[in-house]
Amino acid sequence: MDIMAFTFPLMNEEALPWPHAPLHLLTEKGLYFVTAGTYQKEHHFRGVQRLEVLQRGLLKQCQHHGWRLEAWAVFSNHYHFVAESPGTAESLPDMLNGLHEKTAKWINKLDQQPSRKVWHNYRETLLTEQSSYFARLNYTHRNAHKHGLVTVASDYPWCSAAWFEEHTGRPLIQSIYRFKTDKIGDEYEPSADW
Repeated sequence: MDIMAFTFPLMNEEALPWPHAPLHLLTEKGLYFVTAGTYQKEHHFRGVQRLEVLQRGLLKQCQHHGWRLEAWAVFSNHYHFVAESPGTAESLPDMLNGLHEKTAKWINKLDQQPSRKVWHNYRETLLTEQSSYFARLNYTHRNAHKHGLVTVASDYPWCSAAWFEEHTGRPLIQSIYRFKTDKIGDEYEPSADW
């Protein structure tokens, strides 16, 4: 049999899942844990000014789209947040696309690289169990400490730890900070230059 004469049967392309992006199921109202990263984990947001712009953009986009932030952490090559959706979570793609488009244009103009790809993708998790929710709050508030950027999480200016500790009672803070976070994956290493 001539191998070149053999053809594969045509497959229905609509039935195949897209292999390069996570599936986003956003039809439920609830609390979500979201992680987004830069393309090839590049440190586009290294430095005070860049981190400030990214954090301000995240806070503004969440407010504009009605997402109630409970925790956030912004780094040179990724960010995390925990937020409650305003009804269904179907506005999440528009919210993140707006943030990514605006920050990419700004950073590319600053670096004089107008066509550079800045953001890669994001993933979200609907938090349906209280223990999972508390673990992600702990993880997000204390992520700068996990990455070794600070010795105390509340010393990192681009996360919610200081705000959380200032506005929450000590027993609840201690309770949330006891939840294990070792099963929460984070493949990003942020720059220590901030």
